[in-house]
Order: sequence, then structure tokens, then C-alpha cells
Amino acid sequence: MITHGSFPGSRPRRLRVNPVMRRMVAETRLHAADLILPAFVREGIAEPVPVSTMPGVVQHTLDTLRKAAVEAASAGVSGIMLFGVPEEAKKDGAGTAGTDPDGILQVAVRAVKAEVGDELVIMSDLCLDEFTDHGHCGVLDDQGRVDNDVTLERYAEMAQVQADAGVHVVGPSGMMDGQVGVIRDALDTIGKEDVSILAYTAKYSSAFYGPFREAVGSSLKGDRKTYQQDPANVRESLRELALDLAEGADMVMVKPALPYLDVLARIAAEVDVPVAAYQISGEYAMVEAAAEKGWIDRDAAILETLTGVKRAGAGMILTYWATEVAQKLRGL
Repeated sequence: MITHGSFPGSRPRRLRVNPVMRRMVAETRLHAADLILPAFVREGIAEPVPVSTMPGVVQHTLDTLRKAAVEAASAGVSGIMLFGVPEEAKKDGAGTAGTDPDGILQVAVRAVKAEVGDELVIMSDLCLDEFTDHGHCGVLDDQGRVDNDVTLERYAEMAQVQADAGVHVVGPSGMMDGQVGVIRDALDTIGKEDVSILAYTAKYSSAFYGPFREAVGSSLKGDRKTYQQDPANVRESLRELALDLAEGADMVMVKPALPYLDVLARIAAEVDVPVAAYQISGEYAMVEAAAEKGWIDRDAAILETLTGVKRAGAGMILTYWATEVAQKLRGL
């Protein structure tokens, strides 16, 4: 029997005695407003197409996308990040469908804007990979390498057509050097100073993107290791951060989330702009697959992963569970 004199007087378990106590002293609180819903819209389909590697996620029609946007806004989700999936025949080496004012992504932006107005922050993926026949994030040179500076010219045009469509935030995800500065100049040139840039500051070349490739109908040949970051590096992220901020990034992001919580924490400690993290397709798929097997508690695992991402420093989290989680947090 331990006597009082030999036992420490401090008992941390006193603050864990019941759910109300634990809630009261919680250091990290997840809110619906922290969440952003990534959504895919596919051209030329009459019904939504399930993504087999991401149970519960679909390629939307314009009609079902509108409904998803309304549902997200009603649940208190802050934003929606749109990805366009063009018809296969419209893909080419320069990704011209991505800069067509009547391309699927621009049509989707206008549709969501008309449906929800400013009730959701409407974001658009600013990258060519969905629209190129080779699946890379830029234009290839005669040796098959992504040409950074030629690609920047395409990004500038893409930013302008997305802004004209009514987007609030562009998300350049291609990891081209100088992309934020070029996009900022392109937006300002056409009087779109109010359109924000969410910089994909630390986007790693990750094994967890696999399900996303199905979701966007990727035509990728090879890999993206020459422009996405090496998973071994963290100081490189801080260099990318400094460059993005100097070029005018309004917000910065780490992608993926869970394998890079250390990077997220480092970046969050460095900046005075909002910080986002993207809980990507492979992270989603792992939880869903394990839950389907009965190996984990699905709902608890979802909340635990999201809480961990916020605890590491993310003020905004892109997650495919955004609407579902927001509804549960608000008791809807």
C-alpha cells in the first residue's frame, strides 16, 4: 500500500474522470468551420460515379455537385475545393481544357457560385494534371520533362479563367517554382485582387495519392518526383514557405497531412498567415478500408485523425469527411 508521503500529490487522471471534464479541459477543439470539402465533378455523365478506392466519394454531375455544396454549407463547412474531370477526348499535351472558359472546372465554379453564393468559400484546383493526356502537372519539353516556365504561362491563364468564373480562392498544386508570384500578377492584371491564393507550399511526392488518381481519371505516365517534394526533407519545406510568402501567398498548405505532421507543426510555428493541411485520398482510404474490415472504430478514427492534424497546427483541413464530420460536430 502506497502511503501519502511517498506518493506524488499530482494526479493528472483527475482531469479525465468523465466526458464533461475531458471536454472542458481539451486543448484542441475541432469545429465545422475548420473543414473544407474536396469535390470532383466529371464532364459527360448523367449520374454520379462512385470512386471505388474511396468508399462514399463520387465523381459528381453538376446537379449532384450543387446539392453537395448546399449540404456542406448547411453543415457549417467553410469551403469546397473543386477538381474538374474532363472527357478523355478533350485531354491534350497542354491541358487546354483547363483554360477553356467553358471547361468543366469553370462551369462547376459558376454552378456552385450560383447555388451557394458566398455561403461557402469556393476554391479551385489550379493545376493541369487532370487535363493533360500525359497526366503531369505541366507542359512537357522535347525530352519529356515538365517545363517549369512554360507551365507558369499556362497557370497564369488558368488563374484568370477561374477568377472570371467566380472562384474565391485558387489552389496552385503543381509545385512549379515561382507559381505563386506569376499567379498573383495574373490575377491583379485583370482586377481580381480579391481572389486569394492557397499555396500548396509543401506538397510531397507521396504513395498516398493513389485513390485520387482514380478520382480525377489521371493519365499519369511516370512520376512527379522532379517537382513534388522528397519525403525525406523538411528544411526544403521551409525554403518553399519563404518563397511562397515572398511571392504573395495568402494561405499555405501541407499535403499529405498525417505522414507530415512534423512539417505541418514547423510551418505553423513559422508563419502569421492561415495554415491548411490536406488529408488526402490514401489517408481516407486507409481508415475506410480498415473500418470495413472491422479492425477499427471508423467514427472515432476519423475524429482522432482530424484532431491530430489540427493539434499539429492546421487551422483549415481539407478532408473528404468534411460534411459528415461537420454534421456530427453540430449535432445535425
